[in-house]
Amino acid sequence: MPNILLRILNVFFPAQPGGPVRSAEAKVVMSSAAMLPAVGALLLAGAMSPRMATGQSASSLAAPGSGSITIARLKYDGGGDWYNGPQSVPNLLAFVRENTLLDVAPQEDVVEPGSDLLFSYPYIYMTGHGNVRFSSAEASALRRYLESGGFMHINDDYGLDPHVRREMVKVFPEREFVELPFSHPIYHAHYEFPNGLPKIHEHDNEAPRGFAILDDAGRVMIFYSYESDIGDGWDPPDVHNDPPEKRLQALQMGTNLLVYAMTH
Repeated sequence: MPNILLRILNVFFPAQPGGPVRSAEAKVVMSSAAMLPAVGALLLAGAMSPRMATGQSASSLAAPGSGSITIARLKYDGGGDWYNGPQSVPNLLAFVRENTLLDVAPQEDVVEPGSDLLFSYPYIYMTGHGNVRFSSAEASALRRYLESGGFMHINDDYGLDPHVRREMVKVFPEREFVELPFSHPIYHAHYEFPNGLPKIHEHDNEAPRGFAILDDAGRVMIFYSYESDIGDGWDPPDVHNDPPEKRLQALQMGTNLLVYAMTH
């Protein structure tokens, strides 16, 4: 906690370039227990990420009011429709702007897995119905990005599962997808989901499952929403005719993913 507090001071009480955080201000925050709930609220609501203050990986992160947090959609090879649901992510971002302190850009960017620009985004969204192929260079770049603090959400829009599991072995041959327990922070980061991943769009009458690939510290690097299709719930209501309560659950779960990505 002390390191995070000092990072917050650097954002809201910047020192002179190259200088330390001003000691008087640091003592005020560090010694005042009354400040801790406010600090926790800022982190939980996504006002900033610890990665932002350290300057690690995501150069698009910014303090509220000084810029936008831009996320990106992954454009992969293999023939799958990576572009599926063009209105879905902007709808999610509008909901996030309205219901959190995350200063997100209104539109997502598009990035390829082998691009150096990958490291400019704190959150990468991947979706589709069909085949996926990563070259060895792309798999290596994705691994570096994720191990450096990046976050990827994979949404199976039906038909993606066997392909994404095969390709993720290239990225992390030593790691496997694990199913997250309902108690995991990702289900409680901003909205409460006591039963885990919500079921949004029906495909095979199977229960929704949230899988993850974790780093050595237990941080979720990749969250894989399976048999849920929360991306369909971000689309306009007339696209899939999902009921309003399902669309709300999808937007709230998407918000949880963004808040988790920005605070872990």
